[in-house]
Amino acid sequence: MSVQTTPDERVDERVATQDSTRLADAWVTIVWNDPVNLMSYVTYVFRSYFGHPQDRAERLMRQVHEEGRAVVSTGNRERMEIDVQAMHSYGLWATMQRSGD
Repeated sequence: MSVQTTPDERVDERVATQDSTRLADAWVTIVWNDPVNLMSYVTYVFRSYFGHPQDRAERLMRQVHEEGRAVVSTGNRERMEIDVQAMHSYGLWATMQRSGD
């Protein structure tokens, strides 16, 4: 005996699958505070590499400085690996993790 599904049920199933795939692909790059880099330099890195506007770059830099870390980018794992490597090339301490962890 086969079970019939309606078009609406198939769409709901597809959307649920896409949402779970997006969640599985959600990773973040975290920049951590360090005693070496100047705040102006960290702001410069956030502006030049990520393209953040000045106010957002300064807000993220302040978060790194005051809270010890800030999430600076979100995306799939491969993209976050590239961003972490880029932060290392700028001399910043960065890691990546699954979003929400």
